[in-house]
Amino acid sequence: MGRHEDRKGTRPRSRDEGGPGPRRTEDERLLARVVERQRMAETTTADSWRVFRIMGEFVEGFDTLARIGPAVSIFGSARTLPGQPEYEAAGRVAALLVQAGFAVITGGGPGIMEAANKGATEAGGESVGCNIELPFEQGTNAWVKVPIHFRYFFVRKTMFVKYAEGFIIFPGGFGTMDELFEALTLIQTRKVRNFPLILYGSHYWRGLYDWVRDTMVARGNIDESDMGFLQVTDSPEEAVRIIVEAYERTVTELEADPLAGDGRGGFRGPIRRLKGRREKGKKPPERKDGT
Repeated sequence: MGRHEDRKGTRPRSRDEGGPGPRRTEDERLLARVVERQRMAETTTADSWRVFRIMGEFVEGFDTLARIGPAVSIFGSARTLPGQPEYEAAGRVAALLVQAGFAVITGGGPGIMEAANKGATEAGGESVGCNIELPFEQGTNAWVKVPIHFRYFFVRKTMFVKYAEGFIIFPGGFGTMDELFEALTLIQTRKVRNFPLILYGSHYWRGLYDWVRDTMVARGNIDESDMGFLQVTDSPEEAVRIIVEAYERTVTELEADPLAGDGRGGFRGPIRRLKGRREKGKKPPERKDGT
């Protein structure tokens, strides 16, 4: 029996339906099939008006992130705990990115996301959290300096790619894999260029990397050259070096042809160091809601 079914095999009522289960999110409502609605007319009307909410999320994301400068998105498990090696490595990577002149973007939650936001904030850089509405509440971690809240996954995922110069992906679950393979698809289809995709933690990623090479490549489902889209490392310094070198190539190309664009957020100027870094050990800034 599935975790979301009751003993009779039907979905338990959600909290907003008067039941004990998790509340229904806007994503779930958007993707609900017509057979779950009372009348087709209700579906048509609701979906049409929902377009304005989706548009509003895009506008808020674009307006907020267009001002942060070059950035890197960091992904990984929300279940990683402080003190674990991957948590500490994510904080180190984020601090090094800030020192190189980048903002750090995460999903705004706990685990690896919290570690990266903490590292960026302590280093005095921009620390962005793109949080998402989930059936069970996920609050924004206290180290986020620029919070953005989304109801729709596809809007949020657009922001991760559009305003990033690359992804650094730590060990994680289905959500992490989703970001990884969507980025691979965008790179393979040339929707984004000069976009490094770094897998941090060779012990965790080696099995997947080998499967892609030994199965997908071997069967001809992808080209052998596609393996070059993935880079695996256990070094925070190497991860940041790869990002910096890719960004410098983008800058060089755009200086040679300013009309070319970079396929993400446009040319944002040379690598620079951010001023006003925070000293290590200081407490996180007070959130706008006072928490």
